[in-house]
Amino acid sequence: MNVIKSMLLVWVLAFTACAEASAPEQKMYRILPVGDSITEGGKSFSNFRYPLLEKLTVAGYRVTFTGSRTSASPAGPLRHEGHGGKNAEFLAGVLETYFRTNTADIVLIHSGHNHTNTEAPVRGIIQATEAMIRTARSANPHVIIVVAQVIPSGKLPKYEYIPELNVELAKLPLKWSTKDSPVIGVNMADGFDWRTDTIGDHVHPNSLGAEKMAAKWFEALTNALAAPKSGK
Repeated sequence: MNVIKSMLLVWVLAFTACAEASAPEQKMYRILPVGDSITEGGKSFSNFRYPLLEKLTVAGYRVTFTGSRTSASPAGPLRHEGHGGKNAEFLAGVLETYFRTNTADIVLIHSGHNHTNTEAPVRGIIQATEAMIRTARSANPHVIIVVAQVIPSGKLPKYEYIPELNVELAKLPLKWSTKDSPVIGVNMADGFDWRTDTIGDHVHPNSLGAEKMAAKWFEALTNALAAPKSGK
């Protein structure tokens, strides 16, 4: 099934390229996925980036991923700013450096793991997420920022703070969104069950979990972006 889906995406990409000469000019969106290993992906677990690319391409959007790092996918290497094992505070720091050379139209933030419940980390994660928003806007005042309430985990008690964190993350769009640079919230936790949607560590998404995450990002982006031009 994955081979068939990969062949379909390659066909769609080729068809899109052939049609561009006769189609009306359409914006190419640069997307920067920001997060930890859940964004980066790994050999033993899935991530949302390729399924999201597939959904956007089939829907007619022109997109490319950007970032200082690359990981393999069925469509070839995809760029990102996913740093396995790192927390939101780390990501806020590296974006100060990397976003300048990897400026994006859209930033997808999924960050909240890699702390422990005993650290009482919620306030620090929120402050770091706000710092990421400021950094993105300083490089692109019209950037669209999508902030996710993070997926739940069965690795307890380490991640017992996630429900509290998600309550606070849900408040950020109201606080930070502007007409020029909207901040959009995505509830990744809704409908995500770590019992069925993660691998054996109860943290990282399996293929079903990655697909669920991609669907949530896709819904948010299609509600925020202009509809693709038909070319007719």
